[in-house]
Amino acid sequence: MKYTILLKQHIGAPLTPVLAVGDPVKRGQLLAVPTGLGAPLHSPFSGRIAELTEAACIIDADDTQPDSYEPLSGDSEKELLAASGLVGMGGAGFPTHVKCSADLKGGYILVNAAECEPLLEHNMKQLEDQLEKTAAGLKHVMKLCNAKKGVFAIKAKHKVQVQKIDALCKNEPDISYHLLPDLYPMGEERAVVREVLGKLLSITDLPSVADAVVINAETLLRVAEAIDDKRPVITKNVSVAGKLKGGTFTRTFMDVPVGTTVGQLIEKAGGIDGDYGEIIMGGPFTGHAVDLDTPITKTTGGIIVTAPFEDLKKAKLGILLCACGGNEARMQDIAQKMNSEVVLVQKCKQAVDVKGTLKCENPGNCPGQAQKCLNFKKAGCTDILIGNCSDCTNTVMGSAPKLGLTVHHQVDHVFDTVGLERMRYLNKSKTVSQSPAEDTAPAASDPGTVSYHVEQTIQDGVLRIDIKEGKNIHIELPL
Repeated sequence: MKYTILLKQHIGAPLTPVLAVGDPVKRGQLLAVPTGLGAPLHSPFSGRIAELTEAACIIDADDTQPDSYEPLSGDSEKELLAASGLVGMGGAGFPTHVKCSADLKGGYILVNAAECEPLLEHNMKQLEDQLEKTAAGLKHVMKLCNAKKGVFAIKAKHKVQVQKIDALCKNEPDISYHLLPDLYPMGEERAVVREVLGKLLSITDLPSVADAVVINAETLLRVAEAIDDKRPVITKNVSVAGKLKGGTFTRTFMDVPVGTTVGQLIEKAGGIDGDYGEIIMGGPFTGHAVDLDTPITKTTGGIIVTAPFEDLKKAKLGILLCACGGNEARMQDIAQKMNSEVVLVQKCKQAVDVKGTLKCENPGNCPGQAQKCLNFKKAGCTDILIGNCSDCTNTVMGSAPKLGLTVHHQVDHVFDTVGLERMRYLNKSKTVSQSPAEDTAPAASDPGTVSYHVEQTIQDGVLRIDIKEGKNIHIELPL
């Protein structure tokens, strides 16, 4: 079988192949190298080079693939990391060895374990099953960056993983964790810095301004593999969900060879269940539509099959671009698939263009969108399509319905597919208690009978309630 290995899988220019058509290749062998900013590429398969194009290396893979791989060469942690081909596996794919060249002078490594996008679950699967290996990668990065502290940033709702991290931290004095609310976009790099360190970076600041480096959880796993096992980056963890036979729930696939097609992974997940709207590579917010023969890369996190789109019957539509959602090309694509007529495109109030990419001034915190909604109304829009974060969506809903505008969110068709409530009004707190893991640990599957003792008193116009169950809870409510 032939596999397409893309030569551009990260920030920077496409790579230059080092092999020729017809050459044999072994699993883990070097395929291509960067000429500038980038990371080398290794073969996920043993076989033969069948074709080379400007965009890809096509490998005719052997019928039987070995579990072994060609080990990396290098004497130091820095050399092995640079040779591994590792890039950020949760975002744009910035070369990890470059990121780890920062000298934090005793600062922080912030582990982005937010698994920010809905439906993606492979990071949580990794932390549940491979936390020790992930922590080993964290310690390597702390050493490389001269950082004194490592902090896991993880949503409080992931109780099993939080409990495991808490147990780990009790034996690792330099590693801790910070609990995040279940809101989008808590995994945005500057949001992680703001939530954990209490510092809001400007749109052009790097985390190093706050004496920090933010690194994805899977990236840390691959750091440990590169340094401890001399393993090149040839596989990726991927979540697959949506309109699938057997149910819409998320399936996690660990160590999928890079170059595996979207269609192959969907078949492993059960196959598509009837008619569908589109296939998204990535998450519901930042992903894009792909075909079944699209190959996965080092940065592929999710594959989502959606239900068919709602037909807007040529409704006049306004698009509100958000730094946290799809770019204009993605939003225009959704608008077309919804059979609408786009009459006005605006940027979210806090979205600032930085070299062609929108950046939010304060990710997840929105001051209001009333003027934007009024502009849509004046332009003759009856409907608007937004891709905003949880808080911005809430502010849109504060004005759009009052103006007679019907709101559609770019994730509606995804959430409808899997039975999630549509994103509209903010119904969750933007802060979360930093309680210890034992307070957030999941209940036993069979808790048995639990007894409560409740005492109520009214005094000076205040209702006082005392609940006694293991520990005391005291509540006071003014009447």
